[in-house]
Amino acid sequence: MKYLSQVPIATTFGSPFGNGKTIGDLVSVGLGIAFVAAGLVLLVSFIIAGIGLISGAGNNNPEKLEKGKQALTSTVIGFVVVFTAYWIVKLIGQVTGLELLK
Repeated sequence: MKYLSQVPIATTFGSPFGNGKTIGDLVSVGLGIAFVAAGLVLLVSFIIAGIGLISGAGNNNPEKLEKGKQALTSTVIGFVVVFTAYWIVKLIGQVTGLELLK
């Protein structure tokens, strides 16, 4: 009987890990997934903020319009943070010679 620790994951599951891959490769995959997830969250947030702005202006409701503006401001700040984080990771990769984002 094989235990889970004895199963070769690379050949059994078609995983790239187990064939000379390191923990750095796992981190690289995690970073890529995190940036994609952040991009999707920002896209949805932009859409929700835009709908809030349009509905607040169309109904002549200043409170709803202000909430839409605050949501859009928060989304833009979030975009700047994610964009800056992406370029910091790319810069670290250039300085160290490591390929952090594949």
